[in-house]
Amino acid sequence: MEELIKYRQIIKDTLIPYTQIPYSHGDIVCNPVFDEMHDSYLLMTLGWDDKTRVHGCLIHLDIIDGKVWVQRDETEDGVTYELVDAGIPKDRIVLGFHPASVRPHTGYAVA
Repeated sequence: MEELIKYRQIIKDTLIPYTQIPYSHGDIVCNPVFDEMHDSYLLMTLGWDDKTRVHGCLIHLDIIDGKVWVQRDETEDGVTYELVDAGIPKDRIVLGFHPASVRPHTGYAVA
């Protein structure tokens, strides 16, 4: 249970700074959507870029069976490195956006 609490806090501490980065164009914001009951953590981008509606998921992380699943990561450098630097071991992180056949070659958890 202590590990779960630690992972939740690391995820929140890692994601919140992304909401503070201003977009260089358009009227776009990045909002956190944190659901601790279901252990699902998202950053959603939304707004308008000229006449185009912007609405999408920048980052989606889940905690499943004690592991952090990176379901989506559209950041420039990858949020996974930040999670590891903050204390989540690589063998507790699953790159869920990769097919199961690729995961054994990533250096992270398979599932």
